[in-house]
This record gives sequence, C-alpha cells and structure tokens, in this order.
Amino acid sequence: MSHSVVYSATVTNRPPAIEVTGLCKTYFRAFRRQGSDALRGVDLTVPEGSAFGLIGPNGAGKTTFIKSILGIVQPTAGTVRVLGGSPEDPRIRARIGYLPERLHLPGSWTATAFLATVARLKGLQPEPAAHLKLLERVGLAEAAGRKIGGYSKGMRQRLGLATALLGAPALLILDEPTDGIDPMGRVEVRRILQEEVQRGTTLFLNSHLLAETERVCDRVAILAQGRVVREGRLEELARGAARWQARFAPGADAGALEAAGLQRAETEGLFRIDADGPATLNAALDKARATGALLVELKREGADLEAVLVGTVGVAA
Repeated sequence: MSHSVVYSATVTNRPPAIEVTGLCKTYFRAFRRQGSDALRGVDLTVPEGSAFGLIGPNGAGKTTFIKSILGIVQPTAGTVRVLGGSPEDPRIRARIGYLPERLHLPGSWTATAFLATVARLKGLQPEPAAHLKLLERVGLAEAAGRKIGGYSKGMRQRLGLATALLGAPALLILDEPTDGIDPMGRVEVRRILQEEVQRGTTLFLNSHLLAETERVCDRVAILAQGRVVREGRLEELARGAARWQARFAPGADAGALEAAGLQRAETEGLFRIDADGPATLNAALDKARATGALLVELKREGADLEAVLVGTVGVAA
C-alpha cells in the first residue's frame, strides 16, 4: 500500500478532543410507533492533536454522529464531551471550526463580508487584513470581492474551509471538505490540513474519498449500521494478514521456490510468503536462499483503505 507522510502531530498524554460513550440516536416519524436507529451505542475517543478519519457506507450514521458531537442533534442516549466540555457550551463552540457537507452561502454577499459576519457570530473581532490573508491561503484572493453567487462549487468549498479556519480553532470538523475541488486543489487542501495539525489542531474528517482520508489521517474509525465496528491507527487497520512479498533476481527456480512453500504471484520473480512472525518469515527466506535464489526486495503487503472498509463492512453485515 502506498501511504503518504502522516500529518498528525505527536500525541502523548493529552486529554481527548472528542469523547463519546454509548451514543444512540433514534429518529421518530409521524404516525409511526417504531423509530429508525441512526446510532446504536457508539463509543469513540479522538486524541487531541490527531488527524482522525470517519468512514463508512452511506446510511452508516456518519452525518448524525458529526451533528451529535456539534450539539446540532440531541442524542437519544449516551454522553458527548468535546474539548473537555459540552458541545452546547458557547465557549466550546467558539473553539471549533466546522465545514458541513451541504454548504449554504449567501449568494449576494462577498467572501470578505461573509467572513466578517461569521467572525462576529463567533465572538471574534473582524480583521479585514487577516481575512484577506485567509482567503489567499485557500486560493480565493482574486475572488475576495466577487459575489458568492458567481462562485463555482469548488470555490464555495474553499470559502467554507476558510470560514472553518477562522479564529485558529482547536478542533476542525470537516464533512466532505474536498467535494467539488479539482485534484490540484485537493493537494492544496491537504497542505493546509497538514499545517493545521502540525500547529496542534485536532482534525476530524469525514469523506467518501477514501484516498484523501488515507493521505491525511493517521487514525480511522469505521462506522457501519450505527456502530463503530473497527478503529485504530491506519497502518494497523491496513496491515491485514501477515503476508509478505518477496522479489528474487532473474534466474530463480520458480518450481523450487514453490516447493519451499512460497506462493508464485502474477509478476515474474515475485512470490508471497505467509508468516505469523519474524522466525517464520526468516525460515521461509532461508529455504528460498537454499534453492540458490537471490532476494532483491521484501515488503509487507497491506490493503488500501477501500479494501479495509469493504472487508470490515462485509464482516459486520
């Protein structure tokens, strides 16, 4: 698996940025006795300073979870603590930057006017020069004075990100932040998120673009049918079975290597080794070398995040 540099700051002995215990949410509709369970006892801890990704299939409850930790949705049961307090506390909310999945912006306003208004709502003093610098950071400097109604979807997302970054928040909660942004723009967004996490910000990211999540986050939780079915560091989740790829120099006796217990792969000279530990792996390599094969490359196989999600959700179902 190709994996980018992890953007998370070092996390040691810090209180959680998000702590959820037994979180349940049931939606009731008119004239129906039985409700629909969106969340079914979610337990999740997001370390402060981490880059944390939430993934799962459509209908898993991801958006309900995000709205619950923001205090937008009232849980049916369970507890939620954000930055050490209640998400309904205005002092806590002022320390959170949020980019929703469906972003509604006033089309007749300019970007600078919108940022100034949001700053006031967050209890911040509007700073035109700082706002212009923020718009420059997200690639909107030349469009700062234009009306938002003329913005493309990608430009609106950039403005939404700038709004979330107002006031240097301690926690960034981003729901599909690169939706509608072109590939080059996604690189820019990743760079900004890297800078924020390195600054000490906790990043909580929900995205259906798993490759983006894989590049940005160092921890991931998989939500399925309203429950967290798997959670951990990305490299641990992607490790999968203890399988290695061994590549040998041309001229290796493929038949002898197979007889030694190695599995021939589709690519010439490439073999797979199942090993549950270093001793087993080295024993297999010793047998391979005994055939006269020259080892030129050895790496552990890993699954990408899409394979981890499909495998996990399939098991959970």
